[in-house]
Amino acid sequence: MRLATITNWAYGVTVVLSLISGGTMLLASRAQTEERAAVAQRALLDRAAEKIVEQEGALSSLSRRFVIRGEARDMVIYQQTRQGLRSVEQRMRGMVDAGASAEELDALKAGMLAIDALRDEQQEAVAARQEGNKAFAVERLFGADYERDLDRATAQFDQFQYRLDQRTDAEVSRATDLSRLWRSVSEAALAVTAFLFLCVMYFIFRKRVIHPVVKLSDVVARLAAEDYAAIPPEFDHVDEIGDMAQAIRAFRDNGLARQRLELERSTDRAIRELLSRMTQRMQASDTFQDLKSVVECFIPEIAPAYAGRLYLLEETRQVMVEVGSWLSPAHSPPEFPPLSCWALRRGLPHRPDGDSIDIPCAHVGRQDRSVGAICLPLTSQRETLGLLYLERHHRAQSEAASEAYLTVLAENIALAIANLRLREALRAMAMADPLTGLANRRHLDDVLEAEIATAQQHSQPLSCLMIDVDHFKRFNDTHGHDAGDAVLREVASTLKDCVRDGGFAARVGGEEFLLLLPGLSMDQACERAELMRQRISDLKLRMEGRELGPITASFGVSSTPEICGPDKLLQTADAALLRAKAAGRDRVVCAEPRLAQARG
Repeated sequence: MRLATITNWAYGVTVVLSLISGGTMLLASRAQTEERAAVAQRALLDRAAEKIVEQEGALSSLSRRFVIRGEARDMVIYQQTRQGLRSVEQRMRGMVDAGASAEELDALKAGMLAIDALRDEQQEAVAARQEGNKAFAVERLFGADYERDLDRATAQFDQFQYRLDQRTDAEVSRATDLSRLWRSVSEAALAVTAFLFLCVMYFIFRKRVIHPVVKLSDVVARLAAEDYAAIPPEFDHVDEIGDMAQAIRAFRDNGLARQRLELERSTDRAIRELLSRMTQRMQASDTFQDLKSVVECFIPEIAPAYAGRLYLLEETRQVMVEVGSWLSPAHSPPEFPPLSCWALRRGLPHRPDGDSIDIPCAHVGRQDRSVGAICLPLTSQRETLGLLYLERHHRAQSEAASEAYLTVLAENIALAIANLRLREALRAMAMADPLTGLANRRHLDDVLEAEIATAQQHSQPLSCLMIDVDHFKRFNDTHGHDAGDAVLREVASTLKDCVRDGGFAARVGGEEFLLLLPGLSMDQACERAELMRQRISDLKLRMEGRELGPITASFGVSSTPEICGPDKLLQTADAALLRAKAAGRDRVVCAEPRLAQARG
């Protein structure tokens, strides 16, 4: 019940009790008024009765004096007194008829009859005296009968006064008791009103106002300090305090919603900042190893609820190969064919769990949706570059990242991979010979410096082979430039095969090639050169249905630090090549320390 309702009820009851109290006080006052009226009526009737008795006595005296003296003046006084007694009797009868009891009326009537009888006797005596019969008149007024009638009239009026006194005393006593009763009721009503007021005040201000307000004020203070862990108390009664508690709960809910929104915004800003930083680092990566390091560093921070792998498409074998992983994923192998993944088939993100049911990918170890796997294809210009595979981490405590962020993440990684591939393609174009595919002279300078530094750091030998195709100009003039280009390509292919296990091949001139063989001594390099020479001489090329003839090459071999210093490595090998060409070509010439020093 609301406080307003309780207050209204209490106010209504208080008003009713106040009316009852006022009414009883009015009734008590009325009873007192009736008591006073009864006393006043009694006094009036008493005085009237006494006056009648007194005047009757006066009439008797006047009539007796007239009978004895016979003076006319006494007769006039007698007549006037008699006339006044009649008016008193009439008033007394009116007052008695208004409220007298039957006994009082009987006593009054008997008294009046006795008075009338006395008047008759007085009239007879007065008439006899006027006629001159004084003796009869005296006998009539002074006889025993007259005295007896006079005493009887006086006794009747005394009886009337006695009855009147009894009735008046009873009415006064009843009015007094009634007045006391109504006064007691009024006092009780006032006491109940005061008690009710105190109870209402105690109930409202202590039980329903003070205690709840103290609790609510503590909650409001904590909420004002943004301590939304404060829970407003529950009140079963529906009143203004309950409305306040409901409003405070709504305020707390709004505060929690704002706090969650701020947390989401902070998380969103943090993820966006991480994505921005990750994108910057990926764009600054020079190699796929750098890209792998960036991905493995940032993705666990952006999507901590997911373990995952980064796959790249190996075009030669047409398989997805893992190049990086984080948080130990357990349900996807390091390699799998692209057709095993529905995301790669459709070119769209694929997740078998969530709101929409979908088929799990075949490369996921467990063929159900409990893995929480997400496959995000890495594409650029409609070309598949790789795959970002994520699975729900079994120890994840944070909320999973939004799929929109994961999609943006995959797009950024795909863009970085595409940029790396484009950069590598441009670098290859800048550092490779377009005809043979071997490194050019610019690339050789960079690699030579790095290989020399590595060899010195690890105290390992570094050998160099200078190769020249024999009589290439004459061959080119005889068979044409296309045939010459074919010869260079085949020789380059042979050199590539010979350095697959380690080494570097470059084209340094028209028909001149160079090989760097790290870790091989002078003897090992000479053996490798002889093997290459043999393979080149075994080449059989045909063009337009005819053989191009034998192909041979001359080799000059040098090695550091066994033969020369690192700064003389190419010069020493070139000198050995010149000696091979001067000695008749199609042979391997190994540099000697003495000759190397002489050249130095």
